[in-house]
Amino acid sequence: MKKNKSFLMLLSATMGVISLTSLIGAFMLRSTEEKKGAGSVLILICVVSILLLLLEAFIFRNQTAKYTTKLASQLIRTQRDSMLHFPAPCVILDSDETIMWYNRLFEKQVYSEDSYGDHLENIMNIDLERAFEEDGCQICVNKRYYIAKAVRTDLKNGLSMVYFKDITDYTELRYDAYQSHNSVIIIVIDNYDAMMSDIRDTEKAHVAVEIEKLMESFLEGTNAIAKKISDDRFYVFMEERYLSRKIENRFRILEEARQIRIGGKSNVTLSIGVGREGKGLDECEKLAKQALELCQGRGGDQAAYRDNGEFRFFGGVSTGADNNNRVKIRVFAETLLEIIRPGSIESIGNYRADGDAGQGFRRVLIMGHRFGDLDSVGSATGLCCALRKLVSECYVVVDKEKNLARSLIDYIDDNEDLPYYITPQQGLDRLDSDTLVIVVDTHNPELVESREMIERAKNIVVIDHHRRMVNGIEPLIAQCLEPGASSAAELVTEIIELWGDRTTINAYAAEALLSGIMLDTKYFVMKTGVTTFETAAFLKKMGADTIAVKQMFANSIETYHEKSKVINSAEIYRGCAIARADGSFANVRVAASQAADEMLGITGVFASFVMYKQGDFVNISARSMGKFNVQVIMEALGGGGHLTMAAAQLKTDIESADRQLREVIDDFIKNM
Repeated sequence: MKKNKSFLMLLSATMGVISLTSLIGAFMLRSTEEKKGAGSVLILICVVSILLLLLEAFIFRNQTAKYTTKLASQLIRTQRDSMLHFPAPCVILDSDETIMWYNRLFEKQVYSEDSYGDHLENIMNIDLERAFEEDGCQICVNKRYYIAKAVRTDLKNGLSMVYFKDITDYTELRYDAYQSHNSVIIIVIDNYDAMMSDIRDTEKAHVAVEIEKLMESFLEGTNAIAKKISDDRFYVFMEERYLSRKIENRFRILEEARQIRIGGKSNVTLSIGVGREGKGLDECEKLAKQALELCQGRGGDQAAYRDNGEFRFFGGVSTGADNNNRVKIRVFAETLLEIIRPGSIESIGNYRADGDAGQGFRRVLIMGHRFGDLDSVGSATGLCCALRKLVSECYVVVDKEKNLARSLIDYIDDNEDLPYYITPQQGLDRLDSDTLVIVVDTHNPELVESREMIERAKNIVVIDHHRRMVNGIEPLIAQCLEPGASSAAELVTEIIELWGDRTTINAYAAEALLSGIMLDTKYFVMKTGVTTFETAAFLKKMGADTIAVKQMFANSIETYHEKSKVINSAEIYRGCAIARADGSFANVRVAASQAADEMLGITGVFASFVMYKQGDFVNISARSMGKFNVQVIMEALGGGGHLTMAAAQLKTDIESADRQLREVIDDFIKNM
C-alpha cells in the first residue's frame, strides 16, 4: 500500500509539472500574433487539466481513502467474526505454544475453563509436532476424539493456529465395528482317542459331561456360538469384544480343563487355535488352523493366536503326551524310505523339490545343531549307519572342534572302518541336486550346524523332538516333529526299527543312539515313556553296551571342579536356582548344562538356570522338573527348547542378563 501511495504522489506531481509547463508554453504561444488563437485554446485546456488534478487530489482521493479504510475495517471485523464463529474449535498459540486466543466452540466443546496463558500441552495430551504434519494427530479430550491440525499464521511473530476436527462418531463407529468382528476359535482335546481308550464307559460319560460344561463356561457372558464337529473338536465363533477378555485372562479354560480328572491318574488338556486377524470367516479359520497346528506341534495344552504378524502362546505347562501311538512315526518312516529309494514301498508320491520324478538320492548328508550334544550327534550317527545300506554316500556334518559330543565322535572314529564325520565345508562341497539333507534334533534354521547348507539345499527333511517353533526350516519335503518323544535319538531308533530288515545298524551306532536317549532323559528319569524303554530295548538287542555308553558321559577333573563352582554360586529365586559360570573355561558348555541338571536336585527348586558370558553374548542353560516350562521362559528371552530343557543367548552383560531373567521368571509365575 505504501509503495502504491508513493507512486500516486509521484505521478500527480509529474502531471502537475507537465500541466504548469504546458500552461507557460501556452502563454508564450499566445503572445505571438500568428499563434494567438491556438495559444488561447491551449491555455484553456491546461487550466481545465489543472482543475481536474486539483479535484482528484483533494476531493476524490479523500473519498477513495475513506472507502478503503472502511473496507479494511469491515474485512478485519469479518475476519474476527469468522475466527470467533469458526465451525470447529480452534486456538491461537504464540511461539512458546501458549494459548493467546480461542474461539467459542473450543470453550464449549473442548475445554470449558479459562485457558488464556496456559500451555496447550498442559490442558490436553497433544503432540504438537505431529499436529503440524499433513495428517495432524488424533487426541482424546473429555471422552471425545479429535484430529488436531496446526498451521502457521504469522511467521514473524511465531503465531500458529490449531483447530480440532471432531471424529468422535466415526471413531466410535469404527471401534464398534472392530469389537463386532467375528473370530474363529478351534478347540481340540489333546490325545482324545488314547485318553478314552483305557477308561470305563461310565468315566467316558463323565468326561463328556465335564467337557460340555467346560464349553458352556467358556461361552458364558458372550453371544458366541459353538459347534461340535467331532468328539474332540469344537468350532467357536466369537466377537472381538469377548475374545479380548479371554486373552486378558490368558484362556483360563486351559487351567479349568486340567482340573478334569480321568481315572484318577490323568487329566484333560486342550489345544486352542485362534484366528482373529482375517478379513472374513474363511481367513480367520485358516489362521486358526495354523495356530492350532503350532499348538499341537509344541506339545498341546496351550492356546495360540497371531497378533500383528507374530504368534503369541498361552499355557503349555503340561508335559507332552507319551508318544505311544506309532502310526505317525510309521508313516514318516515309510515316506523317508520312499524319498531315498523310490519304489521301496507301494507309493506313487514324488517328494523331490526339483520335480525329478522317480529318482532317489545318491547322497545323504545329516546334521544336527551347533555345538552338537550326544543326542544331536548320536541320532545323526545312528541314522547315517542305517542309511549307508540304502544310498551310495552318507555322512554326518559336524564341527569336531565346537561340539559337546567329542567322546562319541572319537569312539566312532576309533572303531569304524569308514569315516562318518565331515566338516561343514566338506558338506558344502558335496552338496548338489542329487543330495538329500536331513536335519536332526532341531528345526531352527538359526541353530543348525551349517546355515549355508540349509540355504543351498533344495531337498530337506527334519526329524526333531522339540516343540514346534514359528519360524522353522522351510521349505521341507518331509518332517517328523514329535514333541512327545524323549529325544531325537528315540525318534531315529523308532524309524530304523520300523524299516525292519531293509536295513540295520551295528553295535557302535546303537550305542550312539542310546547315549542320546540317556542324555535327554537324564538316565531314564525325565520325559521317559513306554516308547523310550522299547527303543532302548531295541538298541540293546542291536548290541549296545551300556558301559561303553556310560563312558561317553565321563568328564575331566577340571570340568568337575568348574561344575562345583557353578553350583556353589547358585541363588534360589522364587523356586529357581540361578547360577553363573566362568565363560573363559574351555568346557564351560558341558559344565553349565550338567550343573543345571544337578541343581534340580535341590529341595524346593523347580527350575535351574546357569549363565556364562562368551564374547559379546551371555548364554543361559535352563532345566526344569516339569512344573516350570523353561521353554516359555527362554522364548521370552529370544531362545527356545522344550518344557524341561531350553536355552537362550543374549547380547548383553551378565548383570543385565540376570536382571532380565528374573523379570521373565516373575512374569511366568504371575501368569501361571
